[in-house]
Amino acid sequence: MMEARPGNSQEQKQAERIMLELLGERLGVVLGPRRIPLGDGVRVEVDGADADLSILVEAWAHHGPPKVAQKYKVLTDAFKLMYVASTLPHSPRLILCLCDPEAARHFTTARSWAAQALRKYGIQVELVQLPADVSAAVLAAQRRQFR
Repeated sequence: MMEARPGNSQEQKQAERIMLELLGERLGVVLGPRRIPLGDGVRVEVDGADADLSILVEAWAHHGPPKVAQKYKVLTDAFKLMYVASTLPHSPRLILCLCDPEAARHFTTARSWAAQALRKYGIQVELVQLPADVSAAVLAAQRRQFR
C-alpha cells in the first residue's frame, strides 16, 4: 500500500461528504455537490445544496484552531455562498459546516470581525460530529500535512 503524500487531502474530502450527509439528516434534506451556472459561461461549485437550492453549504473538515490561511479559506467559502445566493431568484439558507468546536470558534464566538460579519450576513455555522474513525483519519491527515 502506498503511503499518502503530505499534502493529500482525501481524508478531509471523505469527511466533508460525511459531514454533508449528517447535516442533511439534521435538516431533513439531501445535500450533495452542486455546479451552479452564473451566466456568461461561468459556473461555481458548492460542496452541498438541496434539490431546489434553498440551502447552500460549504464544508470544512478540520480539527483545532485554524491558521491564518485556513481562516481565509473559510471566509472565501462564505463569500462564495453570498455571491451564489445573490444570483438566485430566492434567498437560500447559507451554511458553513464544520466538525470541531475549536475550529469553529473563530467564526462563531470569538471576538473577531469574521464572526461578526458571518452573523450580519446571515451565514450560519453548523457543527456536526464525525464518527470517531473519520475524525481520527482527519487528525492523522492534519499531522501528515503539517509543515
